[in-house]
Amino acid sequence: MKVLVVILVLVLSTLVFVARALAASPTQRVICGVFGPYCSQALRVAWCESRFSTTAQNGQYLGLFQMGSFARARYGHGTDAWTQSEAAFRYFADSGFSWGPWSCKP
Repeated sequence: MKVLVVILVLVLSTLVFVARALAASPTQRVICGVFGPYCSQALRVAWCESRFSTTAQNGQYLGLFQMGSFARARYGHGTDAWTQSEAAFRYFADSGFSWGPWSCKP
């Protein structure tokens, strides 16, 4: 009986995961593709920073992750979600896999 319960829980949790993945926007799927195991954290930061908008702007801060001019010059920047996510991931990795440089935290 315990094995059946464990299997049922695993199947249900897999279905929930798949349903969430299918419901995710293309931008969210890109962010998760780039950030891998840090996906949920990156989604929370990008939502807080830009509401998942690649065209978001706040003064010098641009894009999904609202990177400033120094960070963009060092890590890159582009108009699409993939390029912006890759640049943010490089910055994140260079920061010791810390969200310290961002105003929004997961």
